[in-house]
Amino acid sequence: MALSLAAVATFTFSYFTDAHAKEPQKEVPGKAKNVILFVGDGMGAAHRNAIRLATVGQKGELAMNDMPYTGMVHTSSTSTVTDSAAAATAMAAGVKTYNGAISINTSKKPVKTVLESAKEQGKSTGLVTTSQVTDATPGAFGAHVNDRKSQSDIAKQYIENSKVDVILGGGEDYWYPKGQAGAYQDHPPEDPTEASKGTQGNLVNKAKKLGYSYVTNAKELKKANNQKLLGLFANEEMFQQRPEGQGDIYDPVVSLPDMTKKAIDTLSKNKKGFFLMVEQEATDEMSHVNNAKQMIKAGDQLDKAVKEAKAFAKKHPDTLVLVAADHETGGLAIEDTDNKDESGDGISKEDGPFNVAHSKNQFMIDWTRTEHTADDVPLTAMGSGAQLFSGTYENTHIHDALLKAMGIKS
Repeated sequence: MALSLAAVATFTFSYFTDAHAKEPQKEVPGKAKNVILFVGDGMGAAHRNAIRLATVGQKGELAMNDMPYTGMVHTSSTSTVTDSAAAATAMAAGVKTYNGAISINTSKKPVKTVLESAKEQGKSTGLVTTSQVTDATPGAFGAHVNDRKSQSDIAKQYIENSKVDVILGGGEDYWYPKGQAGAYQDHPPEDPTEASKGTQGNLVNKAKKLGYSYVTNAKELKKANNQKLLGLFANEEMFQQRPEGQGDIYDPVVSLPDMTKKAIDTLSKNKKGFFLMVEQEATDEMSHVNNAKQMIKAGDQLDKAVKEAKAFAKKHPDTLVLVAADHETGGLAIEDTDNKDESGDGISKEDGPFNVAHSKNQFMIDWTRTEHTADDVPLTAMGSGAQLFSGTYENTHIHDALLKAMGIKS
C-alpha cells in the first residue's frame, strides 16, 4: 500500500526524534567558536528519507541525520508558502518578511544577519553553494536588497560591505558585465541562455583589488592559500536542472564536499573562529522539475559535505554543526512499487523504481506539485549549543539560537 505524504512525514519525524533516543544527549560546554550551517534547499523530511533509502538503505544512517539533537521548523514567510529568499532571511536575520526579500524587513529596512554579527566578533565568514553564490539563500546571509534578482548588487555587497572571506559556487555571469565573459563562455551548448549580465562593472577585478584570490576550477582551488577566496565555477548554477532525460546534469566542476573542505580549511586559520553557510541548491531545483534521480544524487553529495564538517568538529569540539532546510519542494512522497499513480502525467509522474541500498527492496517517489509547500522541515544539530535547536519552532528561531550558541547578544 502506498504511503501518503502525511504518513511519510509523520514516520520520518518519529524516525529522526527516536533514532538516537538511547544515546545520551550530552551538552557541549562553552560557546560555539565555529558554526557550520548546512541548508538543503527544498529538502523536506521525505527527501531526507528517500536519500537515506537510496544511498545507505533501511538499516543505514545519513551523516546529516546521525546527530543527537532534532528540531522541526515552521517555514511560512509573511505568506503561507515561503520562497527561498524570505526563508533564508528568517534564518539569517531572524525576521519574517515578504517573498523575494533579502535580509530586509517588511518595511524594506536592512536587518543585521548572523554572518555579519559573527564578522563583528572577529570571526571569519564563508558562503558555499552549488547555486549562484548570489542566489537567495547565500544572499540573505551576506547582503540586503529589496529583490533577490539583484544578484550583482548582492555580489558587490559581499566584497565591499559584509566582506565575506570565502565565497565559493556558481554565478559567474553576475560578476562580469554584459559582453565580457569570464572563465566560462557565454551561451554554452548545455544552456545557450547563459551569458554575462552583471550590472556593477567587473566585480572579479574589484574583488582582486580588495585582496581576494580568484579561482575558477578544482586545480586552482586546491592550490589557493589566501584567507580571502572567491571561486566561481559556472555561469549560473553548477548543474542543469531539467526533467529526467531532458538534459538534466548534476556534475559540478568542483564537488560540494571539496568546496566545503576548502572553506573549512581556509576559515579555520582564524583563531577567533568562523561562521560558514553551505547550501545544496540542487535538492530544490531538481524537485522543482520532479527529478528524483538527480535530487537523490545531490542529496548524497550534501551528506558527503556534512561528513567533512563532522570530521572537523570531531577534532574541534567547540564547533556547532547543523543541517537545515529553508522549505520543502515538490510535495514528495515515498510509495510502494505498485501500478497506481495518483499524481497524473507529465513530469509529475511517479519516479522509479529506486533500489533500497543493501537490500532487494525498492520504492517509488511520487510528487504532488512542482513548487514549494508549507510543510515543516527537519533540522539536526551537534556540538556546542546544539541543544538550543531541539523542539518545534519558527524558522526565525534558527537565527536567535545561532547567536546564543556563539555567545553574541542580539
